[in-house]
Amino acid sequence: MLMAAGSTTRPLDDGTVNHSMRVALIHVMQETDTFNPVLTTLDGFRNVALLEGHSVLDRVDPAGPIAGCIDAVGTSGKNVEIVPIIRADAQSGGRLSVDTLAMLSEMIVRGLRAAGKCDGVIMFLHGAASAVDVDDVEGALLAVVRRELGSEIPLALMLDHHANVTIEMMSHTNVLMAFRTQPHDPFETGRDLTKIALRTFSGEVQPTMAWRKLPMITHQEQFLTASGPMKEWFDHARRFESEGRALTVSLFPMQPWLDVEEAGWSIVVVTDGDAASAEQMADELADHAWSMRERFMKLDNLPVDRAIAFADDASRGAVLLSDTGDSVLGGSTGDSTVILRELLSTDLRHRALVPVTDPNVARHLSSADIGSTVTVELGGWANSFYKPVKVTAVLRAQRSGAVALDGLPQGSVDMGDAAILEAGNVTMLVTETSGVGGIHPGVYRHLGVEPADFKMIVMKTASNFQYMRGITTEFVRVATPGPTQSDVHSLPWTRIPRPMYPLDAMEDWRA
Repeated sequence: MLMAAGSTTRPLDDGTVNHSMRVALIHVMQETDTFNPVLTTLDGFRNVALLEGHSVLDRVDPAGPIAGCIDAVGTSGKNVEIVPIIRADAQSGGRLSVDTLAMLSEMIVRGLRAAGKCDGVIMFLHGAASAVDVDDVEGALLAVVRRELGSEIPLALMLDHHANVTIEMMSHTNVLMAFRTQPHDPFETGRDLTKIALRTFSGEVQPTMAWRKLPMITHQEQFLTASGPMKEWFDHARRFESEGRALTVSLFPMQPWLDVEEAGWSIVVVTDGDAASAEQMADELADHAWSMRERFMKLDNLPVDRAIAFADDASRGAVLLSDTGDSVLGGSTGDSTVILRELLSTDLRHRALVPVTDPNVARHLSSADIGSTVTVELGGWANSFYKPVKVTAVLRAQRSGAVALDGLPQGSVDMGDAAILEAGNVTMLVTETSGVGGIHPGVYRHLGVEPADFKMIVMKTASNFQYMRGITTEFVRVATPGPTQSDVHSLPWTRIPRPMYPLDAMEDWRA
């Protein structure tokens, strides 16, 4: 039974009183790309979700982990009171500013103090967030909770499976679960973690966790869990669960743009009090991943010119061009001009659609006349990976503000000022903020453009192609540079521990 915060008891049929289990709920999500120099501020959270107290449950994403938590509570048969503390969601991006991390911590403290006594805590965090001078944001937030509530209150933690699991995270957590799939399954994971959490809080199970850390960073192109070595590894984990050997098994192929001191892949196995079995399974899964390390490094991309020629082939339908180096959902800046420059210099037979983030140009276009010809220096403003490209084009449309996007976890995205430019066969979506990097047809339809009318659609992602399935399922990953590039060897690493595969020669992960 789900109860509203503030109600703590209910009468039973025999006249006795059943005291509710009070569970504090904390949700903070941001994925950091440390190679993106643009800091994430509180405005980044306000653009998606920044809620406290009761308002957290007033605005629930039906596909998100909080909805999964509510579902698990409702079917648990237990008298549970969810005490919402905070929901803070931001687009992936650069490190959090100092003030942003301080404010998030302050909101958690304020909420916990107002909540009063709780029997347990459920935290939905990303696991790959960093701030200025703080590599491990999640560990810092967990420490805030422990300082307020002490070490005796059981804490259940959900993480994105691209998280970087740290000593701090593990030291403050009683039970941990990660997403099981890519694309992710936040509702299901939030639901299933809550089921285990409630059993933990009531003393029905005694979770024991084993953790392994692998000195390994691999690119994004083998991250989908529906095929290849990642499917093989994740299926191995699911077998341990289906056989009843583990309460939950979490695999963490860390996202590869996190230059932090504790970087690397992880395995976390949770059993009901069986420490020896947890350790054995963790070792087995670590050995399995390490045995496939070369398979995880297999590249499935094409150089820019070959990718465009492939997509422009008249015998093909629409083709998605994945801008792997500028994946905004991975934390990049959205200002790459690499594919755009090549499209503009190529004698295209068919039409191409390209998103570019450029705040200055987007604001400039917001005051220009529809139908006018403009010349702008576009893109390449945020970091050293890209340079602006000079574009002369016709302004076809302009709008500003949020746009609703079906199927998107947060339901909508605010692109700020947005405009459509057309230069020959190349149509550009220019936005003030990175939004979702052109991965959803709704961002184009919002400005009167139908992406199905184009032969080539550039997407700022290496894996989130699901939103374009109504248009095409054919895609090609383009080998582009940038903060999310697949070439992990040439990223400017300074903080990760060494040796690290594949940057260094290694025979044994235990070394």
